[in-house]
Amino acid sequence: MKKKLLYVLPLLFLFGSCEKYLDVNKNIDAPAQVEGYLYLANITQQYQGLYWDIRAIGPLTQMMGTSSSTYVNFANQYYVEGSDAGGEIWRIVYWNQGMNLENLINQSLEAEDWTLAGIGYALKAFSWDQLTKVHGEVPLKDAFVPGLLSHRYDYQPDVYAQVREWAYKAVELLERPDDHNYGSKISANDFIYGGDKDKWIKFAYAVIVRNLASLTNKANFKDAYAQELITAAGKAFQSAADDATVKIAGGSQTAPYDDYNNYWGTARPNLSYTYFQHEWAVQVLTGTVPEYDEATGDKIRLDQNPYYPFKLAAKQIITDTLLKEVGHFDPRAVLKLGTTSNKTFEHLNNADSVKNYRYYGGSFSGTVGPIGTAPSYFGRNIASAFSGTEHDGSGRWIYRDDAPYILTTYSEIQFCLAETYWKLGQKTQAFDAFKKGVAADMETTARYIFPGKEGSATGGDKITRELFTSLANQYVDGPYVKNLADFSLSHIMMQKWVALYPWGAPEAWVDMRKYHYDISYTGDYPTHGNGWVQALVEQKWDSDPSKVYKGLYLGPAQVQGRKLSYNVRNEGAPSYRLRPRYNSEYMWNLKSLETLKPIAGTADHYQTSIPWFAYPGEMPQ
Repeated sequence: MKKKLLYVLPLLFLFGSCEKYLDVNKNIDAPAQVEGYLYLANITQQYQGLYWDIRAIGPLTQMMGTSSSTYVNFANQYYVEGSDAGGEIWRIVYWNQGMNLENLINQSLEAEDWTLAGIGYALKAFSWDQLTKVHGEVPLKDAFVPGLLSHRYDYQPDVYAQVREWAYKAVELLERPDDHNYGSKISANDFIYGGDKDKWIKFAYAVIVRNLASLTNKANFKDAYAQELITAAGKAFQSAADDATVKIAGGSQTAPYDDYNNYWGTARPNLSYTYFQHEWAVQVLTGTVPEYDEATGDKIRLDQNPYYPFKLAAKQIITDTLLKEVGHFDPRAVLKLGTTSNKTFEHLNNADSVKNYRYYGGSFSGTVGPIGTAPSYFGRNIASAFSGTEHDGSGRWIYRDDAPYILTTYSEIQFCLAETYWKLGQKTQAFDAFKKGVAADMETTARYIFPGKEGSATGGDKITRELFTSLANQYVDGPYVKNLADFSLSHIMMQKWVALYPWGAPEAWVDMRKYHYDISYTGDYPTHGNGWVQALVEQKWDSDPSKVYKGLYLGPAQVQGRKLSYNVRNEGAPSYRLRPRYNSEYMWNLKSLETLKPIAGTADHYQTSIPWFAYPGEMPQ
């Protein structure tokens, strides 16, 4: 039976407060205190929890569908109170990193270990930025105050400002002269940058960029935030070589602990076959977004080709189906999506063969989609297996046992910059950042290619790195990037969505929420009766020039294949936040939740409460 990895440090501090039962500081066999650098490895490894919560957030962004009984409600924008599902980011910040990170920072400051303290502040800024974007209001000032039995919530304006303050503090400390000889203390325990101060400084600035990029729809964005974002982006990542990832040991079935493997790999069957690519993801990445009859909401059936049975929208944003035209094919589909084509990995370096793979997406909660059945992320219509005559081996691409966890990338930062320039009316600068963002995502995507063995159905990627790079160069120089004739905000945001697929689902969800899922409404933000009613979300048609995400329709939308309904407790609204973690807040901090405005945290529809970053002005009281 596999051993499970135990996180010793959090337990150390839990029991360390019990003076008469166990005082580790008076134990002659234990050190007086844990040295700061010893916290670092455990703190960085906790970011696997981001992938845990993508089980909930992926379906909210239509990157994933799921039939998991625990997470299927997220696909329908609602989930039952009483579960810790979708609470892992909360757990990272308050528990898994929690006091470990606080102690790392405080002890390092006291010891004048400026480099280590700066890394700590950068990690803290990143984690809290993720936390508030997913959950909205969170306990900040009361978070780690000893002796409190309840914790007051702080609102996003304060949390956002604090995140940036921590990031700037990280830069200040990392730039401070530090003559301490750390030896391998930092480099051996830093699984992100191996102690490279310059890259940590860039990372801190990247956190600032991500934080401010969620505010682009604020009425005061241009005056209050845009220049700060542009300045930070200039000091953040300079190429895809700066991408922030958490390295892991891997080892598949030979690893001493399951957690040595990537959460999405085959050795930990978490993606199994209860999670699968959504039909919209397939449509976007293959250029098959359909046209809808605006009078009926139905797709227009052609009955000419079983793989293309519907009339396709004339305006595709990412790619199209003209596979023989140079630069029209986006090779990222081969890696980001799963396909049952070519199960024995033949001709992986042949462009004609690779371009003809078939991709199918599922619905919100089932693998059967509009034209076929979605496979697993490993490319089979069964649960993942790592042994047998046919199997998935150690996985493929970032769904691989030894793949690192991706935190943020140069490509993402460039798309944040492109959107900012667009909002400022600086289209030339926006287009330049856009092109850099697409090219960088190609480089990041190629980094994790591990081709399968020719003639053997035993897992791996269905393209060589050589062919991918060739096709990527053609695409970047083609009509959807370099020679784009009708550059728009949709191109920026949908290319960013593709670049984030699926590791960056939390940030993609930020973007979708700040653009209010392309809901059709009048006023500052959608409300009941002005964007949705109990059984229908009214969304912009793809023909609307102001629609950002072409082809995106929520579950209860007015088009074929949707026309569902949300749980009655949503009162017709889509989800705008995840509830706080049940096991802490709803069991121990209920009175503080009750005070939240404009919707109490105890209300049946709290998950529909729009966060501050998505309001053009301040939150209504």
